[in-house]
Amino acid sequence: MSDQIIIYGADWCGDCIRAERFLDRFGISYQKINIDQDQNAKDFVINTNKGKQIIPSIIFPDNSILVEPSNKQLADKLNIVQ
Repeated sequence: MSDQIIIYGADWCGDCIRAERFLDRFGISYQKINIDQDQNAKDFVINTNKGKQIIPSIIFPDNSILVEPSNKQLADKLNIVQ
């Protein structure tokens, strides 16, 4: 995988925008992949989520995945104290 966070999402996705803003607020870098512009990314999301297109699907450097995480879940994963 990657040594940075990867967000699979779309421009129209409110939860994706929220997650990106959360990471931006804490200065955490990430790569954004728009599944509307990348069929392989869309296929990855669907396969990862057992046939469902659920975004954001966020991959971490340890290869763990959070799907539609809340800000609290992101903070817990990244050891951020709010």
